[in-house]
Amino acid sequence: MAEGILAAVAVVIFICLAAAVWDSNRFVTLTYEIRSDKITKPCRLALLADLHNKSFGKDNARLLAAIDESMPDGILVAGDMLTAVKGADFSHALTLMENLAVKYRIYYGMGNHEYRLGLYPNDYPGMYEGYLSGLRRAGIEPLINETAYLPECNIAVCGAQVDRAYYRHFRRKPMEPSYLPKLLGKPDREMFQLLIAHNPVYFDAYAEWGADLVVSGHVHGGIMRLPVLGGVLSPALTLFPRYDGGIFHEDKSTMILSRGLSSHTPPIRIFNPGELIVIDLKPGR
Repeated sequence: MAEGILAAVAVVIFICLAAAVWDSNRFVTLTYEIRSDKITKPCRLALLADLHNKSFGKDNARLLAAIDESMPDGILVAGDMLTAVKGADFSHALTLMENLAVKYRIYYGMGNHEYRLGLYPNDYPGMYEGYLSGLRRAGIEPLINETAYLPECNIAVCGAQVDRAYYRHFRRKPMEPSYLPKLLGKPDREMFQLLIAHNPVYFDAYAEWGADLVVSGHVHGGIMRLPVLGGVLSPALTLFPRYDGGIFHEDKSTMILSRGLSSHTPPIRIFNPGELIVIDLKPGR
């Protein structure tokens, strides 16, 4: 009996290890369609999140090929393209952004890792300045509580960078109703408001602010995914997070939550491949 149990446990461990190796080095492409009467012209956007400086092939050739194949009109970045570790390399992330900027307009929203580099420059000497200067040389200006416009489509793309207090472990800090209007201003309700907000936990606040569509990342799909239960662990160290990946609705708002392209601490994914997301924004209901 005991030998049978041990053998079963060994098989499960082997399957999980094999899945971790496989899923930590691949990604899938998912497509979502969003319709709104506010949108005046179809627009296709590719969504990247949580790369954490990973490279799928030399210079991210596999990822670049998949993006090109989807033929987007622009690229949304939902943050954490690098990892905030002292002296860590960010060349894969920067090279990817440089290569994409040659072909596409980039709408870059900051994640908690980019934010941390800027918040604690003495802990990460030269990293924030080096990465941002590289982005700007490529013609990418991060949307740090700022808005970019696609007037032909009647779409406003806003990037939210919230305070570090909203990334606490174990519990969710309440977000006051006045916080986002003070941070981002009041949205033009006549335009389709696309909000890049790295942390999905505050989807209700984003919807209240006036976002028609929120794109987020941060949760990495819960590291490991189980049937029915979904993602197992969030970066806030909560088990089975409500928002782990996919599409969600709150009143008139929609959130597309990327499970990310890679992960960190632990740097594994189990039954949870990375995701490249393609979003088709179309006029009508």
